[in-house]
Amino acid sequence: MINNGIKIVTIGGGSSYTPELVEGFITRYHELPIKELWLVDIEEGKEKLEIVGGLAKRMVEKANVPMKVFLTLDRREALKNADFVTTQLRVGLLDARIKDERIPLKYGMIGQETNGAGGLFKAFRTIPVMMDIVKDIQELCPNAWLVNFTNPAGLVTEAILNYSGYKKVIGVCNVPVNMKISIAKLLNVPVEAVDIKIAGLNHMSYGLDVFVNGESRLSEVIELLADTKIQMSMKNIVPLPWNPDFIRALGVIPSPYHRYYYKTKEILTAELSDYEKGRTRAEVVKELEEGLFEQYKNPNLNVKPPQLEKRGGAYYSNVACSLISSIYNDKKDIQILNVRNDGAISDLPEDAVVEVNCVVTKQGPIPLTVGRLPIAISGLIQQIKSFERVAIEAAITGSYEKALLALCIHPLITSEEVAKKILDELLEVHKPYLPQFFKSPC
Repeated sequence: MINNGIKIVTIGGGSSYTPELVEGFITRYHELPIKELWLVDIEEGKEKLEIVGGLAKRMVEKANVPMKVFLTLDRREALKNADFVTTQLRVGLLDARIKDERIPLKYGMIGQETNGAGGLFKAFRTIPVMMDIVKDIQELCPNAWLVNFTNPAGLVTEAILNYSGYKKVIGVCNVPVNMKISIAKLLNVPVEAVDIKIAGLNHMSYGLDVFVNGESRLSEVIELLADTKIQMSMKNIVPLPWNPDFIRALGVIPSPYHRYYYKTKEILTAELSDYEKGRTRAEVVKELEEGLFEQYKNPNLNVKPPQLEKRGGAYYSNVACSLISSIYNDKKDIQILNVRNDGAISDLPEDAVVEVNCVVTKQGPIPLTVGRLPIAISGLIQQIKSFERVAIEAAITGSYEKALLALCIHPLITSEEVAKKILDELLEVHKPYLPQFFKSPC
């Protein structure tokens, strides 16, 4: 604490999502008295940091709350005595994401930011940077909570927990809250009346049950999803309807990301069409971001623009703000988070990171027991966890063989020969961000 106020540091402060984060802190100021908010970025992000930082300051001024916003490229200066650190960075910026999506598609494989080859390389670029950030946290603010919403969030969080020794780290994701909002609309009830029991992994979790005012409505939601005119999805995922017989047989609620696994052929066809037009999701996002930053430059803008919700990550920041407030206030409410398993899902290792309902206390989140997963979903979840654990080892050690193995374990990669070609090309184009794979021989 600094002079009876909270200090929060946001690394990746020049992100287009920052206005949502600032809005979340402003609306919670009565219960979360933030005295200092430090927005941190790197030299390549300086212009965006200044633009977003200017909007953040105008938002705070309009709200008339005594929160001071600092902008800096000096991460270590920012981290001193921080109470909470949030991370929302993208190593290599959106140009790296474009390569992550286009190169697998060139070889006839799905190209996606957090799944398959694209997700693997985002993890490879991100994990070493996050480990360096954690070293600074351990030195400069060793009691701070690290709230990570850098993707792939579960994989990055597990790498930190298992390889850095730092335990006060929590991964957050916007998929569960998007599912909750969508289900509330389907049932025509207020969002606050809906509770979802979630279990699985980040971007691989399922709704095992849905409650409205304490009453299970799972069967009703499944029947609604069986209506092919209803498409529960997100801005960044093709809203293909579910086959009625399949969704009834599955018996639980898939997340929008499950379309990559259950509708691989259809998603790949749509992605290849966009690829040929030069309109991958990454390229669409780059255009969206350019438009957002033009708006952010407006000196008269002092609120979060509604266009931000067109980004696939809408509501990420709101989830992070809710988590921070619940820890600070010891609310003991239930939130869906990425945390150490600790036996919550008995099918998975104790030290694996899972996405489950947790009770949030001032000591951090406590995962609620799930037990064994339904047989219909346990195999796919375990396969993705195998991929994640090998991927983390590759990211930490720089092992080419482990990188290839991780890629071949992933269900979206259908040929080990093609996997090697994708791996080699992605390693080459991302070489400046992958020093662990290009170490000089002793």
